[in-house]
Amino acid sequence: MNPGGMDMQALLQQAQQMQQQLVEAQEALESAEVEGTSGGGLVKVKLSGRGQVEDITIAPAAVDTDDAADTAETIADLVLAAIRDAEAQVERLQQEKMGPLTQGLGGGMPGLPGF
Repeated sequence: MNPGGMDMQALLQQAQQMQQQLVEAQEALESAEVEGTSGGGLVKVKLSGRGQVEDITIAPAAVDTDDAADTAETIADLVLAAIRDAEAQVERLQQEKMGPLTQGLGGGMPGLPGF
């Protein structure tokens, strides 16, 4: 007889399915890449699905050799904007992959960073 009418075998099976889905979602994030841009494409930043910066590309057109100080400041601003753009895309990707799984667990997963 099951206390409270709960089927422990079914609960265990659901937990195992959720664990497998979580692993698959994490693997998808590991292999994903997103690209943020700024300045009309003058600066591009690639981030992994986990949010780590993988590459930064600055177009030569972003550099004004006549005003190095202003160019350095402008490029720094463009890089920051491109990183923020890419981070927003990573956040959307993480919500897409992990959101349905974490919602089933009360909206969060204690002990797992980023959830």
